[in-house]
Amino acid sequence: MTPSPRRYHITTFGCQMNKADSERMAGVLENLGMEWSEDPNGADLILYNTCTIRDNAEQKVYSYLGRQAKRKQTQPDLTLIVAGCVAQQEGEQLLRRVPELDLVMGPQHANRLGELLEQVFAGQQVVATEAVHIMEDITKPRRDSAVTAWVNAIYGCNERCSYCVVPNVRGVEQSRTPEAIRTEMTELARQGYKEITLLGQNIDAYGRDLPGATESGRHLHTFTDLLYFVHDIEGIERLRFATSHPRYFTERLIKACQELPKVCEHFHIPFQSGDNEILKAMKRGYSIERYRQIIDRIRELMPDAALSADVIVGFPGETESQFENTLKVVADIGFDQLNTAAYSPRPGTPAALWENQLPEEVKVDRLQRLNHLVSIKAGERSRRYLGRIEDVLVEEENPKDPGQVMGRTRGNRLTFFPGQIASLRGRVVPVQITEVRAFSLTGIPQSLG
Repeated sequence: MTPSPRRYHITTFGCQMNKADSERMAGVLENLGMEWSEDPNGADLILYNTCTIRDNAEQKVYSYLGRQAKRKQTQPDLTLIVAGCVAQQEGEQLLRRVPELDLVMGPQHANRLGELLEQVFAGQQVVATEAVHIMEDITKPRRDSAVTAWVNAIYGCNERCSYCVVPNVRGVEQSRTPEAIRTEMTELARQGYKEITLLGQNIDAYGRDLPGATESGRHLHTFTDLLYFVHDIEGIERLRFATSHPRYFTERLIKACQELPKVCEHFHIPFQSGDNEILKAMKRGYSIERYRQIIDRIRELMPDAALSADVIVGFPGETESQFENTLKVVADIGFDQLNTAAYSPRPGTPAALWENQLPEEVKVDRLQRLNHLVSIKAGERSRRYLGRIEDVLVEEENPKDPGQVMGRTRGNRLTFFPGQIASLRGRVVPVQITEVRAFSLTGIPQSLG
């Protein structure tokens, strides 16, 4: 009798970069002959890919870990791994806190999972948090979607925002070469993926660290150049990208999005606060006036483009009137979507040590008030879709209604309509919008011709 293959389970916390890393690590585990287990308790190897941006994500990791550490006492062959940003930040302290752990690995080590596991299976407890030069993505990710995929363009971040732990845990900026990115995207197109999101903690910084790579005598030194370089890959129907930084965002990028038919009309540009004093304390490197200029220019050149952003309330020292400046920006701009968070102090960041921290109840109150305004504004933005025909790329069945499928418009609005996933997955369907909600739409499919 052949022994049944080892089963693995990955739980991912946090950002799209983490999701992309998890998919790469799943690819490594499947190349080792392991099979995915939906239920962590049915898995022989459990990997937590962690996020340290917010406190509750970190606490969750510890509570999940505690449960599995207990299991390991009766199942000694269970392999426990913590990867990602908490792993990078805590390092060996994690082993002291949870001695049952087998492997602690920072995000830069995602591609090395196979060789690190060799050491684990040879009986070692391993901590891999030293800085490494990125290796090209030669693994075959097991991707969560059969239609859309993430592709890393640049790792790390050189910014030093006073609240953010990312540069400490993800290292300095390292751009992948345009050729490596194009090769990965071409392979994904061959596998049937229709939409690619190019990822970077600060995507506008792409290429600054690359030597003089040229294509037809032209420097491929900016993210805009990269979009032109990868745009014509056959089979890829849509391109997205995240995350932009107002400090480096250029008009040339808006014009490229306007000009290149595959690039979706959606910009994700965090502004973090509507108040200049707070932006200065955050060390963001731009003013709110500069941010508004960027938005005005997008609306001028691409009036229908969807806009999303990230914003933090309750930053140390934020006064009521400074918070109201943030509300004013949200009311004036009218975002299609906004990721909101109450400030939480992160270890190793300057702002965590400041004495002017705000009480929890003030932060919660401001977050609720902001979220209320966000949903009103998103609802207003959704109204423009009513009656329109939108192209929807079908991704999945509606989990709440098997008679419906769901996908996204080019502006990234989640859209539901009647249909069968077996025949529609991966297809772009024109859908007439009949119902609008703050963050999603419903419609009727039009003839596919």
